[in-house]
Amino acid sequence: MSVESVKAYFKENNISCEIMEMEQTTETVEIAARVLGVQPALIAKTLAFKLKDRFILIVTQGDARIDNKKFKQYFPGKSRMMKPEEVVDITGHPIGGVCPFGLKTPLDIYVDESLKQFDIVYPAAGSRNSCVKITPDELFQITGGQWVDVCR
Repeated sequence: MSVESVKAYFKENNISCEIMEMEQTTETVEIAARVLGVQPALIAKTLAFKLKDRFILIVTQGDARIDNKKFKQYFPGKSRMMKPEEVVDITGHPIGGVCPFGLKTPLDIYVDESLKQFDIVYPAAGSRNSCVKITPDELFQITGGQWVDVCR
């Protein structure tokens, strides 16, 4: 999987967003922001959760944190972050390259409203050294996501 699955997904769905592959890693928000020369908030990080009965992805602004109270309002019941091996098995992407595109397993995608304030954001593109330059609305539409408000 990885960046090749994202490229294939974009091609199959006639998506023209630019996938940028860098020589250096972009596996954390801080590193990606530095490499791209943008503020950390513009890095759209993808968080992987296991709920009681399913796995989900939530895409948030890079410097946001999940607000547990808000999260529980949207997703009642027991939940936890996916374990590293689950992330790779379920998404097909490595930690540091997880994104909501080209997934190994279809997942429900949630896009946090924190991203709406930006014109452009940069989610990973399936590898530890790639990203996509995209508008929040395009991200929402391409993923078939749902807007949520789960961050502080």
